[in-house]
Amino acid sequence: METAAPKTIKTVGRRKTSIARVSLVPGTGKLTINKRELDGYITVPTLRLIAVEPLTATQSDRKYDLTINVEGGGLTGQAGAIRLGIARALLLASADLKPVLRAKGFLTRDARAKERKKYGQPGARKRFQFSKR
Repeated sequence: METAAPKTIKTVGRRKTSIARVSLVPGTGKLTINKRELDGYITVPTLRLIAVEPLTATQSDRKYDLTINVEGGGLTGQAGAIRLGIARALLLASADLKPVLRAKGFLTRDARAKERKKYGQPGARKRFQFSKR
């Protein structure tokens, strides 16, 4: 009899214009982002910490293998998208992690995005200089 393949959990995380598609499989803690290691893709140490925060907060960093495809935006937005995707995947893997993830704010989608430029002015909020004469 064949052994069943481990159950893959797939989730999506978004932040600004970045989209991260996360696949979580029980394993040894291997983390791959766009076919590269975490250190090779996210070079800024603080952003690296932000991306893996849900794993460290739940002590799950050695329990699962993660494969992440992320696109759009900059490195900060991508790190935030990865964090949300990982948190959602962990929640599906184990529902008893919900209080920890919720308390730290990892399950909340950060809806802040760049405001659009309006016509008749140079930016989203900035106005052209006013002169009475």
